[in-house]
Amino acid sequence: METHRATIDRKDEKTSLVLHINNEQLEIELTEDKPNAVKSVFNNLIASLKKGVFKFELEDEKEDLYFHICTEYMGQLNTELSSIHQELEDYELIDKNE
Repeated sequence: METHRATIDRKDEKTSLVLHINNEQLEIELTEDKPNAVKSVFNNLIASLKKGVFKFELEDEKEDLYFHICTEYMGQLNTELSSIHQELEDYELIDKNE
């Protein structure tokens, strides 16, 4: 299982969880409600799961509220990614060429 990193991008008016995968940065904004942007991130993650199972590990040095939120989010996300990958295997939707 591959491990990719996740970071927290804190700016004055915007804070985001950034998932680093396959030389891409997928951003989930934490300070605004943007459901379509979150759906887009998850669609990218599902497409990546077809190539193999992976998880994220949070890399952050500042233990603030965002750190604790993202730590919990990473736990739930990693559980879901593993479950979705298993379903992709069950339905034979895994990309065998990777």
